[in-house]
Amino acid sequence: MDNLDLKLINKLQHGFPVCEYPFAAVASELDTTEDTVIRRIETLLANKTLSRFGPMYHAEHLGGAVTLAAMAIPEERFEEVAKIVNDMSEIAHNYKRSHELNMWFVVATEKPEQLDDAINQIEKNTGFKVYNMPKQEEFYVGFYLDL
Repeated sequence: MDNLDLKLINKLQHGFPVCEYPFAAVASELDTTEDTVIRRIETLLANKTLSRFGPMYHAEHLGGAVTLAAMAIPEERFEEVAKIVNDMSEIAHNYKRSHELNMWFVVATEKPEQLDDAINQIEKNTGFKVYNMPKQEEFYVGFYLDL
C-alpha cells in the first residue's frame, strides 16, 4: 500500500458520501481522480487488504431480522462447514474464533419468520447445532484504525 491507499482507507472508515458522484467527491478530498479511487478500491478488495466495501443495513429497520449465531466445528471440518454457511445469502459475516464455539456469524433475513428457517437449514446442511444469540440491546461502538 502506498500513501494514497492509506489516505483512502482512512477516509472510507468515516463514511462514504451520499451524492450523485461519491467516488469523485472522495477523489476531490484526496487530490486524485475518480477513476483512481475506483481502481484503488477494486485493487484493495482483490488483494484482500479490504474484505468488504458496501453499505451496512439494519435488517430490523427494513422489516427483517438479524441475529448472532455460533457453532462448535471440529478443526478438520471447519473450512467445509464455513463454505456451506457462507454460501447462504442470509449470512452477512462469518468469523473464526479460538473458543469451543469457534464459528461465529451473523444471520440476516428479509422477514423475521425466515430467521428460524435459515438456522434450521444451516443445521440440516452441516449436521452441527447452531446457537442463536439474538440481540437484546444495541450499542454503537465506533471503530477506526488510523493508518
